[in-house]
Amino acid sequence: MGTPIPTTLAGGTLQHLEQLIDGLTAGVILIDLSGTIVWCNDAALAMHGVDEAGDLGSTADEYATRFALTLPNGHRLNTREYPVMRALAGENIPDLTVRVSASGTDEPRWTHHVRDVVMTGDDEEPDCIALVLQDLSEQTEAEARFEAMFQANPAPALILRLADQRFVRANRGFLEMTGYGRTAVIGRSLYELDVLNEAERVEFARQRLLEGKTIPQMEAELPLPDGHTKLVILAGQPIEISDDKCMLFTFADLEPRRKAERSLRESEAHFSTLFRMAPVAMALTSPDDHRMIEANDAFWQLTGYSPTSFLGRAAGDPELWADVAERNAAESEIARAGGLRNRDVRLSDAEGRPVDCLLSAERMVLHGERCTLWLFQDITARRHSELDLVNAIEAVMKDASWFSRSVMDKLVNLKDPRGTRTTVQSTDLTPREREILELICGGQDDRVIAQTLSLSRNTVRNHVASIYGKIGVNRRAAAIAWARERGLT
Repeated sequence: MGTPIPTTLAGGTLQHLEQLIDGLTAGVILIDLSGTIVWCNDAALAMHGVDEAGDLGSTADEYATRFALTLPNGHRLNTREYPVMRALAGENIPDLTVRVSASGTDEPRWTHHVRDVVMTGDDEEPDCIALVLQDLSEQTEAEARFEAMFQANPAPALILRLADQRFVRANRGFLEMTGYGRTAVIGRSLYELDVLNEAERVEFARQRLLEGKTIPQMEAELPLPDGHTKLVILAGQPIEISDDKCMLFTFADLEPRRKAERSLRESEAHFSTLFRMAPVAMALTSPDDHRMIEANDAFWQLTGYSPTSFLGRAAGDPELWADVAERNAAESEIARAGGLRNRDVRLSDAEGRPVDCLLSAERMVLHGERCTLWLFQDITARRHSELDLVNAIEAVMKDASWFSRSVMDKLVNLKDPRGTRTTVQSTDLTPREREILELICGGQDDRVIAQTLSLSRNTVRNHVASIYGKIGVNRRAAAIAWARERGLT
């Protein structure tokens, strides 16, 4: 204990005092009616950071000069406002929380909850006043740390006091997310700012709030100052602040996700419209086995197939490709590189007729599912026109010796755009066949070649047929182009 209890106090006062401090851990300071500090316990000394009663001051006035008191809101109390002075003046002091520091220091060191008790004697007249102090320093420090963490947390959050369902705290994350000012939130009731009103399980959430239990995560529409709402994930966790039971609401902003989903739906709707209306044949297939998922009208017109006979079928059933090797090569390229561009392919329509196309394909994601988009540009008419042009040139220009190498190359490419000719090296020809090929390139016909090489015309024709078979052509112009490609002329 601190200094002994004065024996000058009346017997009744001593009896009441003993009852007051029996088992009491709070700090107690006794002041007689003249303002003299007559006694204090060890707890009261520790709460002021002193070792002896005299360090508190011998009177209430000295106490006021040695210790500075402020309210939790930062208001510095003048001497007249000190709890001890108000009690001596006969005021009834309500429970009061003050922050205490030694005079001359900047920061308060202790937080006290103060209440006064008037000690009376047997005659029921006041003998002295007791100030009962409860040390809230650790609690205040913990709450200060919580407040700093709460405000620094970037996750939007609100704290609702359960007793009156009013918001007592809003952090910066919440204010920035919603556009509210702090004064527009603090003190408002849940009725005025109903964060649960449009929750996906609103009745369940309200029941959990009434019970003071955890509210699990759920989507909700958070009301905004401009009358609009924001899609969020909401959760509630019960906590206690300054002995008040509260609910900590945290929020995750889902508005960017909603905008992204809306943009995705709009872009997919635009794609679907373009897909249906495109004049180019387009088809969608599954990414692995290339089963037909969907195709546009241009595709059905190009191939002659119908949706009922084609959709859901695997590649090759029915066979759309005139050359299965081309289909396999295209699928392998898509698997390796994710797509291909402007590949010359030949399809086969429902009647078995060849259809020349330029193929482009790309893997993509549509409606959350992976698929492959195929585009077939019909070039059959163009191919026929090109071949007719080549045939006309060959028919008119039997002597192709004056054609430039570039012209001959273009003629060859027109006739074989997919490069399907057999690759033959000049070394595969016999010396006699090379001689004959060189004379062909010089513009000589079979009669002149026979005379030049002293051969019969039948022998020359046999050699020419062998040359054609080896290099994969059937016309002199094509043979000349083949030879010029390899520098034989």
